[in-house]
This record gives sequence, structure tokens and C-alpha cells, in this order.
Amino acid sequence: MLVLFETAAGYAIFKVLDESKLQQVDSLYKEFETPEKANKVLKLKHFEKFQDTTEALAAATALVEGKIGKSLKKVLKKIVAKEAHEQLAISDAKLGGVIKEKLDISCVHSPAVAELMRCIRSQMEGLITGLPARDISAMSLGLAHSLSRYKLKFSPDKVDTMIVQAISLLDDLDKELNNYIMRCREWYGWHFPELGKIVTDNLAYCKTVRKIGDRTNVAGSDLSELLPEEIEAEVKLAAEISMGTEVSEQDIANISHLCDQVIEITEYRVQLYDYLKNRMMAIAPNLTVMVGELVGARLISHAGSLLNLAKHPASTVQILGAEKALFRALKTRKDTPKYGLIYHASLVGQTTAKNKGKISRMLAAKTALAIRYDALGEDTNAEMGVENRAKLEARLRQLEEKGIRRISGTGKAMAKADKYTHKSEVKVYDPSGDSTIPSTSKKRKIEELEEPEDAEPTTPAPKPKKSKKETVTEEEATETAEASEETPKKKKKKKKDKKSDEAAEEAVKQEAKEEEMEVPVSESIEKKKKKKKKKVKEEEADDE
Repeated sequence: MLVLFETAAGYAIFKVLDESKLQQVDSLYKEFETPEKANKVLKLKHFEKFQDTTEALAAATALVEGKIGKSLKKVLKKIVAKEAHEQLAISDAKLGGVIKEKLDISCVHSPAVAELMRCIRSQMEGLITGLPARDISAMSLGLAHSLSRYKLKFSPDKVDTMIVQAISLLDDLDKELNNYIMRCREWYGWHFPELGKIVTDNLAYCKTVRKIGDRTNVAGSDLSELLPEEIEAEVKLAAEISMGTEVSEQDIANISHLCDQVIEITEYRVQLYDYLKNRMMAIAPNLTVMVGELVGARLISHAGSLLNLAKHPASTVQILGAEKALFRALKTRKDTPKYGLIYHASLVGQTTAKNKGKISRMLAAKTALAIRYDALGEDTNAEMGVENRAKLEARLRQLEEKGIRRISGTGKAMAKADKYTHKSEVKVYDPSGDSTIPSTSKKRKIEELEEPEDAEPTTPAPKPKKSKKETVTEEEATETAEASEETPKKKKKKKKDKKSDEAAEEAVKQEAKEEEMEVPVSESIEKKKKKKKKKVKEEEADDE
């Protein structure tokens, strides 16, 4: 049996002298306690040394991926093929299958072989002659570093680490810039407070402060490159009547140095944003088209990598970044959030508050497809992202216009929606059944019956005035008379007639008021004559 052993320095092929000892797996380590004992079990047949680190790295990566490198193929054809009847013991079963398929060499991989490899590794210096221990350790360290760099460079999971770092640095720069600008405005505001209200742009403010220095220099300085003409004239006018305090030259120097820092950080931020935009278009073009560079980079940073983000469903992408609000809503049994980081996308921002939830849900669904296409697809174009964004924009216009479209079919024709009309019969309440009092009073009916038909028409005599109490008593008397005539069966209906009695009382009161207002014609004529006589007497008395 032959044994293939891979080292950082090269390939070693050993011949097993006593195969019976390999069957005792538990006690095999006792045969490799010393180099002398190990040489009795194994004998080095051939050692193929690597020429440089590049060759060692290529051989190591091929073994990791389960492939046969050029140097390994050369050794196997040269040494093992001569002894075709011998079996080859290897440490990787996948590699053994490839060797069997391509070179037609029978390979063996078992727990006994794995234990043998471990024992060879422990006595490698004594078994492989001509290689000092110092050289083997140096080669192992160099190969380990090269292999680690190779894996990090070409790993699909780590390609987007630059995006994660760039977006994190961009957020940190924004915070630092905000602090620096606030400090600069507050510091220089003691000397020239009016400038902060006139110049609102932060970068223009810092450049203006650096060029002006002391406010007394405003009149002689040219600010046309930094500010428009109107603002420049306003700044010069405000400098003449400023209410700020006087500061020393050392203070102005420190403020100018702070302004330099703000300008440099702002310029670097612009450069970093361009770098981030280019990286996003190279790694995730469809995601960039759907939600933009900043939102896409924040989603990748929040998930850890593009591949981790591709594993999330659309519902998770929708609320990614709002985990606190989600768990708080679940705990308090309230409404869960509708959007997280995706809220800052341009499609959600230009939507009305009523439709933000719908658009964020649809955008998350299309974004999840775009992320999986970018992470797992072979193409690097953004055609799918452009097509999906066009669909979302059309849907957004439809929601804004409140158009009702047909779900089935082509969806181009407008659906006919008839106006809803309530067809149930509504019965109107009839108030005439509430009162049992007739429309005309009983007295007038009796008087009309008693009057003879042949009687001559005479002028109505003035009715004597009746008080309210008398009318009420007469009405009560009539009611008592009617009540005495009722049979005992009708006593149950008296409770229902209480409301009608109250209505009758009110009607009697109104009639009494009308009778009081009626004044006889004859009495009015006599009063007028008496008034005229009094006026005549008064005039005669005045003349005398």
C-alpha cells in the first residue's frame, strides 16, 4: 500500500512496510512514538518539492476544492502508475474519487488511514529527510497566509465588505461634519453672529469665514467667488453694524483651522460617495436601480452581506431597520410598522401618506427579487431592475389617480362600477295617530248646530274675557262628564290618553290668548272720540 501525504513543502509518497499494524487503529500511535519505530512501519519512496509559494498555493487550493493539480498529476503518473496493483491511501475521499476517475488508480480512505495521517504528521521531520524543521515551519506559515488572502479575495460572501465599510464611514462622516459645523457656527457667532443667518449653506459658511477672518476685513475682501451678489452685499452691510464681540488673532486662527477641517472632510465625503455609487453599480446594479445607492448599501450593511440579504423574504426586507418598533408593537399588541430602511427610497418618499404602506410592500417584493438576482445570478446588467421600477411607477400613478382597473384580462380597460343605490322600502312615520283631539273645538261645533238657519246675520257681540283658570276648569268639567259615561272596559285606555289631554290643554290656552287679542269695533270707536274731545279741550285751555 502506498500513502499520499501533502505538506507545505511538497508531496510525499510513503510505502507501508507492515500493513497488519494498520488494522490496530487504537494502538497505532504507539508505533510512531519515536522516529526509529516510525521508519519500521513506513518508508519514504518519493518527495516532490514545490519550487515557490505560488506553486504551493495553487496545489493547496486545488486540494481544498477537490481537484488534481499539475504537480500532483505528474507525481501520480510517475510513481504510482508503475505499481498499478498497489492501493493509494489518501486523506480526502472526494480527491480519491477524482483520482480514480481520471488516472484509474484505486484509492482507500478509512478511519485507519486518517489515524495513519495523524501519526505521520507527528513524526514528519524524521520520516522526510533533507528538510530542516525551521524550513518546514516557515513554508507552512507562508502558505497559510497566502491561502487566507486568496480565500478572502475570491470569496463571494466577502466581496461586499467594501460597501459595508464605506456606508458606515459615510454615516460617521455625516455625524462628525454636523458636530464640526455646529461648533464653528457657535464659535464664530460670538464675533460675527449676523453671518450665520445670512449664509445658510454650511460649506459656503466655512469658506467665507476662512476668507474673511476678522469682520473688519469684510469691506476689503472679494466674496463674489463664494456668494451671490445680493448675499455678498448683505454680508458687507451686516459687518458694519454687527453686535458681535471682539476676538484676538489667535482665536481667528483656530477658527480658520476648524473651517479647513470641515472643508476637507466635505470634499472627502463627496469622493467617498462617488466610490460607493460605483461599487454598488458593480456589485448590486438591480438593487441600486430599485432603491438607490444609499438605501441599498444600508440594507446590505444591516444584513451583513449581499448573500445574507438575499436569504431574507420580502416581508423582512420591508421592515429591515425597524426591529425595535416591530417587537414593541408585538409586545403591546398594536399595529406593526409598515416600513424600515426602505422608507428612504425615492418611490416611497414621493407617495402620499395614504399609499406609503402599499408602495413599500410592493417595493420590498420587487427589491427582494432584485437582491437575489444580483447575489446569485450570473449576469451583471440592470435590465430587471429597470423593468420592475417602471411597473412600480405605473402602479403608483394608478394609485394616485384612484383608477379602478380590471384584475383579469389585459388590465387596460376600465372596469364599470355602477353607483350603489339602497333598494329597501323606508316607511315614513305618520304623526297624525299620536293625538286623539279633533281639529276643531267642541264648543264651536255645538254653536253651529244650535244657530237657526233662517236667523239674520248679525255682528258678533264682544266675548267676555276669560281667564286661563276658567278655561282649564271648563275643559276639566267636560272631561269628567265624558269619563263618567265611559264603561269600565275603557278604563284601561285612560293611561294612553294622558298625552292627548296635555295637548288639549295647550290648545285651550292658545284659544284664550286669541280671544284676549280680539277687541270689539264699537269700543275702539268710542275710545277714539274721547281722545279727540280731550285734545280739543286742551287746545282751548292753552289759547285762553
